[in-house]
Amino acid sequence: MRIPDYPSRDSDKWAQVDAWFSEKLAPEEPELSYALTNNVKQGLPTHDVSALQGKMLSLFIQMSRAVRVLEIGTLGGYSTIWMTKAMPQHGSVTTIEFSEHNAKVARQNISNAGLTERVTLHTGAALDVLPTLEAPFDLIFIDADKVNNPNYLEWAIRLSHKGAVIVGDNTVRGGSVIDSDSDDPNVKGLREFVQMISEDKRLDATAIQTVGEKGWDGFVMAIVKAI
Repeated sequence: MRIPDYPSRDSDKWAQVDAWFSEKLAPEEPELSYALTNNVKQGLPTHDVSALQGKMLSLFIQMSRAVRVLEIGTLGGYSTIWMTKAMPQHGSVTTIEFSEHNAKVARQNISNAGLTERVTLHTGAALDVLPTLEAPFDLIFIDADKVNNPNYLEWAIRLSHKGAVIVGDNTVRGGSVIDSDSDDPNVKGLREFVQMISEDKRLDATAIQTVGEKGWDGFVMAIVKAI
């Protein structure tokens, strides 16, 4: 069981409930279990989405009928695998990872899942890679350094189309997102990210708080109404 990113006195109960729902609704296939095990073995931080969150991304893709997905922040490819498997055979994921070591592990996991031909993994700073990508994407999942979330949002809109879905992860951070006096650069980045979304007439968005094996966190989700 992972150590929650944002624990509380109820963390154990939240994790137990997550495990129960995961068993019923999001049982991990062997390639997903392999990815998590390999990530730990290779020393990657346990910042992957949970199984239920991976299933949520999978459902978003199916509901939006996405065939081109952009992921900013690969880590070990666990969420990449969830999303790629949710798409039809002609669907593809373009994912960006800053760390060469993380990218190497992600390629192992993606290969083990038999998805190499459907995933394009770029290694480097996302703000260097994003200008080189061909638009549009149907769904953009933002899950990298939160300091740059405002920049990632601008690129997500630029690389999307009307009706595209944008999902931002780790947007609650144990409740710290509401701390206007925070000196944490990640909190500052997230607050600016949310403010930008709230003021952008091209977007229609909401936020959802989550509790579970990762502790107290959440997502911001938006649909692009216009470009």
